[in-house]
Amino acid sequence: MSSTVEFGSDPKADSEQMTSQLLPGQLSDVVKQSLPKHVAIIMDGNGRWAQLQGKARVFGHKAGVKAVRRAVSTASQLGIESLTLFAFSSENWRRPDKEVSLLMELFFTVLHRELKLLDKNQVRLNIIGDTSRFSTRLQKQIAAAQEKTTNNTGLILNVAANYGGRWDILQAAQKLAEKVESGEISSSQMTEEALNEHLCMQNQSEVDLMIRTGGDYRISNFVLWQAAYAELVFTDTLWPDFDERAFRDAIAIFASRQRRFGLTGSQIEEIRAI
Repeated sequence: MSSTVEFGSDPKADSEQMTSQLLPGQLSDVVKQSLPKHVAIIMDGNGRWAQLQGKARVFGHKAGVKAVRRAVSTASQLGIESLTLFAFSSENWRRPDKEVSLLMELFFTVLHRELKLLDKNQVRLNIIGDTSRFSTRLQKQIAAAQEKTTNNTGLILNVAANYGGRWDILQAAQKLAEKVESGEISSSQMTEEALNEHLCMQNQSEVDLMIRTGGDYRISNFVLWQAAYAELVFTDTLWPDFDERAFRDAIAIFASRQRRFGLTGSQIEEIRAI
């Protein structure tokens, strides 16, 4: 849907009014930004990477951990505020039991092994998703890791585990419905803002850039609400091969695009000129 604005004798004033009326939040700043505040990555291709080398899929997942480390380091160096990684979707339970078990054990091991490094670099770990399905052992490890880094002031690292975008929206809607049933709020107070407050990552910026590795062109039920205005970048690079250069290339693509948020290109240029 397009929006138009009649410009009077003061284009700057009209542009400022347009920004406040038509665009979510501080969109003037968002339009002008060349670096994304929040990057989400679908880390795809671990299994295929291993198979191409004649190895079991688990070797690809282990190699993928190194790519995670590189991505976190790059995001921290660039000053990105939030990095959200799709580690295990709610649909991944459909995979062979052996692979799921290996993934759970790898998740536990990585949390334990990487925690000191994350804490040292002021990274705040945030696990998003329905963790209730995980083993008690893994749930305790998740809680301990989050508690250890809770006061860190650097990059926020969101790891999506047993996560789905539809689940995220549904659980937020259910929490709001409970408030309506209890009389805490009225149905008219079930607004986008109220729903957003109950989503995962509710205190973080919306996703600016979503990257998917591995050559597929879909978002696979990932951060559906938070990525409503995200720029999408798809790459054939398999996740274990996704390095600092590939990350910076994706950010360069983001910086080259004009984000319009339903406006026209000329309107966006007016905002940039302010």
